[in-house]
Order: sequence, then C-alpha cells, then structure tokens
Amino acid sequence: MIKATQLFSDEYLDRCAQMSTEEIARFLDDYRRIHGQVKVKSKLISLKVPEDLLAAFKFQARLENMPYQTKIKALMRDYLRTERK
Repeated sequence: MIKATQLFSDEYLDRCAQMSTEEIARFLDDYRRIHGQVKVKSKLISLKVPEDLLAAFKFQARLENMPYQTKIKALMRDYLRTERK
C-alpha cells in the first residue's frame, strides 16, 4: 500500500512557525468543525428580512447550488474570519 506524502513550501512552513498559540488553537478548532469532528449545536432563531431581499438571496444561493440557510452560515463564518482594522 502506498501512502500519500504531503509536501509544504518553505513559505508555508515559515508562516506556521510564526503563528501564535491562539492562531494555532483557532486553526485546529476550525479544522475539526469543517471536517465534522466536532458536533456543534444549532440554535433556532427568528429573523425578519424584507421579502424581496430574501427572494433575491434564495435565487442567488440556488444559482450556486447551495441551500440559502447554508449560504447564510457560510457568510457569517467568512465575516468572523475577516480581519478588522
């Protein structure tokens, strides 16, 4: 049986060496969540959204072959990952 070997660039290894403990912990937590290794509870919420906005959002999500609620959650994750200045 042949096992795959993953190679890392020098730039990637340098970046990893500069990561803080907090960044490493965040990376590992995100990795576990993305790969389904951590079961995260969901909370049912109620949100009022203008009908035309919701219809347009659902249409756009459908064009991307993504359920609109999944798209909302992806946008929320992206927003939280974006560095603020």
